[in-house]
Amino acid sequence: MNKRYRLVQTLCWVMLASGVTTSWQPVFAQEQPAVAPSEDLTITIVEGDGGINNIKKGIATKPVVEVHDRNKRPLAGALVTFTLPNYGASGTFADGSQVLSVATDAAGRASAVLRPNGVAGQFKIDIRASFQGHTAATSITQTNTVAGAAAGSSAAAAAAAGHSHLLIIAIAVGAAVAGGIAAGVELSGGSGPVKTAAPSGTIGAPGTPTVGAP
Repeated sequence: MNKRYRLVQTLCWVMLASGVTTSWQPVFAQEQPAVAPSEDLTITIVEGDGGINNIKKGIATKPVVEVHDRNKRPLAGALVTFTLPNYGASGTFADGSQVLSVATDAAGRASAVLRPNGVAGQFKIDIRASFQGHTAATSITQTNTVAGAAAGSSAAAAAAAGHSHLLIIAIAVGAAVAGGIAAGVELSGGSGPVKTAAPSGTIGAPGTPTVGAP
């Protein structure tokens, strides 16, 4: 009885050990897939950040970004999505939407043409880039104004012109005052009475007079 029990017990242990080995063998023998190199993305803002948009003329600063890979090289074919706010100061893209997706060119650049809406104020353009499952995000800040950047330049030019006119007037007044003072000094004769000039004529040289023949 004891021998049979020990035999059964031994067979169980053998079967258990065989089963564990068999179950784990495929795991160790399985070929693991190769891991693709990581493509970390970065977005560099080239143009458009801090742009001033003219509501009256419907002109806005074009946002331009550049996408780079993990080695800081321009990445072509990355998908860049520009998103404008749904309310408040904002705008629309050329197709009338507020979301635009553009693929980067050979230089890794993507841009968007937009038109400001009628609301003045500051807003942000959200920018997201994606490539082969990797993503990056940033934003650009712009401002909608009624007059735009041109109005600021015109105001500065007008102020400069006003200063120039004031300077010209000051110079003219100073010249007039100086001329009046000079005229007063000439009429008063300086510190003494006005002298009368002697009549013009020729005066001979001093010496013994000579009498000519009759």
